[in-house]
Amino acid sequence: MYTFSNKLKTFSIVLMVLGLLGVGYGFITSHKSFEEVEHLLEVEEAHHGGHGDVAGHATATAGHATDSHGEKAHGDAGHQGEDAHKEHVEHVMHQIHNRPWSALYVAAFFFMMIALGILAFYAIQIASQAGWSPVLFRVMEGMTAYLLPGALIVLAIAIFAGDHLFVWMNPDMVNPESEHFDKLVAGKSGWLNKTGFIIRGLIFIAGWSLYRHFSRKFSIAQDTAEDKSNFKKSFRIAAGFLVFFIYTESMMSWDWIMSVDPHWFSTLFGWYVFASMFVSGITVLSLITLYLKSKGQLEFVNENHLHDVAKYMFAFSIFWTYLWFSQFMLIWYSNIPEEVTYFVTRFSDYKLPFLGMVVMNFVFPILMLMNADYKRIPWFVVMAGLVILAGHYIDIFNMIMPATVGDRWFIGIPEISSILLFAGLFIFIVFTALTKAPLLVKGYPFRKESEEFHY
Repeated sequence: MYTFSNKLKTFSIVLMVLGLLGVGYGFITSHKSFEEVEHLLEVEEAHHGGHGDVAGHATATAGHATDSHGEKAHGDAGHQGEDAHKEHVEHVMHQIHNRPWSALYVAAFFFMMIALGILAFYAIQIASQAGWSPVLFRVMEGMTAYLLPGALIVLAIAIFAGDHLFVWMNPDMVNPESEHFDKLVAGKSGWLNKTGFIIRGLIFIAGWSLYRHFSRKFSIAQDTAEDKSNFKKSFRIAAGFLVFFIYTESMMSWDWIMSVDPHWFSTLFGWYVFASMFVSGITVLSLITLYLKSKGQLEFVNENHLHDVAKYMFAFSIFWTYLWFSQFMLIWYSNIPEEVTYFVTRFSDYKLPFLGMVVMNFVFPILMLMNADYKRIPWFVVMAGLVILAGHYIDIFNMIMPATVGDRWFIGIPEISSILLFAGLFIFIVFTALTKAPLLVKGYPFRKESEEFHY
């Protein structure tokens, strides 16, 4: 049986404490007043050598209007300028207020999707009756322990953040009498409403968690069983779960990510998010496996198993790139204004993370993991894995931040603290779960084949 070391446990708790402190600091410092934001914009204008803010521009317009239409035009234009200035400052203030919520949500979703991705991978291994992977089943089961708390946290943040993340949660958006009424959002209110959002989220989480519970139960029961009835049950529920997963993962990606941009949609989006969560889950599987081996555990896992896990990391990095390019190229080529805006925003305000993510998620894995021999070298796999994980965090960052904080993004204390918080929680829950059962599935029919796996 594995024992959760005191050092690692302390490390995870320290990460959570530091993360909480940083998240709290992020919320405190983000609540700037109208006057503070106004002053900030003036400083930025001066720093960039601007010629005044929105109000200044409007005043100049008003002066021009005076020459043509007299004092009334001057007054009207001045009033419009003041309204435009106020609206601009309030918009920026709202973006600044959104940042800690967005940073928290991105990190929460990132670690949740690792657990969900590995749950799908685990179900695929059982449904396909794979012979190479059973020695890694208990590591996968430990990782999926994070799914229930992690998914509930994501849903809770989404609900409490409200229109800080999801503009459609603002009731004025669907109120025809409001100046903020949005006809398109109102047209989608049959799906995009808070009640439906919560109910769907709970259904997703319940289905995923029930599969995780029963698959784990049958796996442990098979260790001491004299027949293969638990294995057969595992096979049947894995096949059923994968059908449920395909539907719910797509709907979850629409609800929890794509709806931050309610005017935009992509029919590829569910697959795109799936590729990201799948490769992230497999990457963390390789990192935890290598960590456990370095501590004298998992002696039955050999370099051939590591090679196969690294092959999945490589293959799904290519799959992710295929989906990314397909989505980007089709929207760019068709050049439909309401579609292309999504990428225009990211190119203008997020060029470094947007293009950097492609390098980290495609170019780097190609260079590091194409060679079969490199896939068997632990430190090579660890290095490639850390870059891939950072790249997919930035991928989620690019999906959420442009819609919530606009050009007010930065990877600073709120973002780093959120990562530390959920990384600590993930480590604590996963490694606690690993202590609950032997690290080798003893009664699984393909156990012997997996232990002797080689090329």
